[in-house]
Amino acid sequence: MNILNKAFFCSWSGGKDSCLSLYYAIQQGGRPERLITMLIDNGERSRSHGLSINLLNRQAELLGIPISTYATSWEDYETNFLNALQELKDRGISIGIFGDIDIEDHKHWVQQVCSKKDMTGYLPLWKKSRENIVTEFIEEGFEAVIVAVKNGLSLHDYLGKELTLDLINEFKEIGIDPAGENGEYHTVVTGGPIFKKRLKYGLKEQRLVNGYWFQDINTLVFQKN
Repeated sequence: MNILNKAFFCSWSGGKDSCLSLYYAIQQGGRPERLITMLIDNGERSRSHGLSINLLNRQAELLGIPISTYATSWEDYETNFLNALQELKDRGISIGIFGDIDIEDHKHWVQQVCSKKDMTGYLPLWKKSRENIVTEFIEEGFEAVIVAVKNGLSLHDYLGKELTLDLINEFKEIGIDPAGENGEYHTVVTGGPIFKKRLKYGLKEQRLVNGYWFQDINTLVFQKN
């Protein structure tokens, strides 16, 4: 898809896949105008990765891209997402960047909701090798920390660890998808080539919520690269 000089929004989880998709779109000459993130019902954390509003705002500030967040239940998720798309459409944005890799149901949903608002969904990572995606993410200089793992997969000890090539190889050895595309783990990006500065972070408590262990991270501090 040609996005040269075209305005786009990025569906932003705060993790590696949405970040690499954003990176690709910028490299292809697109103009990032907005990040959008869906939050849990009370609006305190992101729905997928459990990231705090403060953390999401810090990421957006270091990326130099405004962020819009929307609290929603799972039942009203699509309705509220469509409302978010309408706001973007009203701003003159008609292209959305999404970080999905190869799950057809996810692609179908993206195409469905975007078409309802006469927008185009673009998936820069689509059908790329899962292992190659996470490897490229690291080799391009991005940094990320594991902030969520699925309970019952013996991954609890990986919470709070930085994503590295060695760690990816460990995942492969124990039978975990290297990109975590099946929901095995989630990350938060703390630095990289499209960030103005690196984020220095501190680890707080861990909590079990709805079948996932989450690693809380304290207020992030800007740190020179």
